[in-house]
Amino acid sequence: MERILERYERCSYAERQLKEPDFESPVSWTLEHAKLKGRVEVLQRNQRHYMGEDLDSLSMKELQNLEHQLDVSLKHIRTRKNQLMNESILELQKKDKALQEQNNILAKKIKEREKEMAASAAAATAATTAAMEQQQNHDLNSSGFGLSQHMGTLNVR
Repeated sequence: MERILERYERCSYAERQLKEPDFESPVSWTLEHAKLKGRVEVLQRNQRHYMGEDLDSLSMKELQNLEHQLDVSLKHIRTRKNQLMNESILELQKKDKALQEQNNILAKKIKEREKEMAASAAAATAATTAAMEQQQNHDLNSSGFGLSQHMGTLNVR
C-alpha cells in the first residue's frame, strides 16, 4: 500500500511540474506574456467579428461558422429571455391573485361595516322616534292638563 502511495505522489508531482511553469525564471515570464498577449489578440479579433466588424478577412467557411455561433448564441439568449419573462409572468400572477384575495377581504369588511352602520342608524332612528313620541306625549299631556284647567275655568264662568 505504501509503495502505491509513493508512486502516486511521484506521478502527481511530475505532472504538476509539467503543467505549472516555473514563474521564477525570466524565460517563463516572457513565454507566459507572449501566450497571454496572443490570447488577448484572438479574443479581441473574435469580439470584433461578433460585432460585425473586420469580416473582410474571413473566408466563406469562417463566415458560416461565425453565423452558426451567432445563431446558437441568439437561441440561448432567447431561451433565457423567455425563461425570465415566464418567471416574471408567474410572479405577477401570484401578486394579482394575492391582491384579488385582499380586495375580496376588504370588500367583505366594507359590507359588514355598512350593515353595522345601517343597524346602528336604524337603532338611532328608532330611539329618536321613540324619544320624539315620548316628548309629544309629554307635550300633549302637559298641554291637555292646561287645556282642561282652562276649560274648567271656562265652565265655571
